[in-house]
Amino acid sequence: MDTLTTRLDDGVLVVTLDRPEALNAFSMQMMDELCETFLAAAADPSVRVLVLTGSGRAFCAGADLKEMGTGVVSRHGLDGFMDSIIDFPKPYLLAVNGLGVGIGCTLVGVADLAFIADGARLRCPFTSLGLSAEAASTYTFPLLMGHQRAFWMLQSSEWFSAEQVVAAGLAFEVCAPEHLMTRTMEHARTLAALPTDSLAANKRLLMGARREGLRDAVRRENEQLAVLAGGPANREALRAFAERRPPDFTSGR
Repeated sequence: MDTLTTRLDDGVLVVTLDRPEALNAFSMQMMDELCETFLAAAADPSVRVLVLTGSGRAFCAGADLKEMGTGVVSRHGLDGFMDSIIDFPKPYLLAVNGLGVGIGCTLVGVADLAFIADGARLRCPFTSLGLSAEAASTYTFPLLMGHQRAFWMLQSSEWFSAEQVVAAGLAFEVCAPEHLMTRTMEHARTLAALPTDSLAANKRLLMGARREGLRDAVRRENEQLAVLAGGPANREALRAFAERRPPDFTSGR
């Protein structure tokens, strides 16, 4: 794989987003490779727990804006990628090692357990891009954080600190950067030592009707994104990004 590295450690599959030069920006290739990794790990009995993290100083800087308008497409699409996580039957832990933007933030909402490094920050920039939320965040964020915190995080396009993220209920624990993987792996190994069938049964019960709620949110979000993508506000945001200037939304919607 070109965008990920993986290693299996006592039943724990550690998956690392590995485009540090691009702050692990989420390209179509990365989406496909990560989707296929989740699908393969679900079927592999040697994998008991999956841990996802990033390389370098970022967890994931969001969608790779350089791909927009180039015609590059994903084999699985965002809905297929999200299905691979929603249907993943084993524990899925997240170690947020640095900044997380866009899908680098919304992926936290679909993790079973998320750890975040002290100094890391998360941001949902969708409104500042003339877009709407994705990756089931309109479902997971209110569920985890309550309506008002979720509303502000998804609407304001502002940064949230690691401490704010944990206080809001989106992540489980703040860790010193040098201890992030140690703490995450401690919890992953605790789970990996337990019976896989029991873990899978509990996860099915915990998910319950949430699976359909997640899928419905992804469908509705994708429909809304299709409406807004390429619209006046989105075009202005992309022009401003390319020209390295603040966007001006005063003349459009």
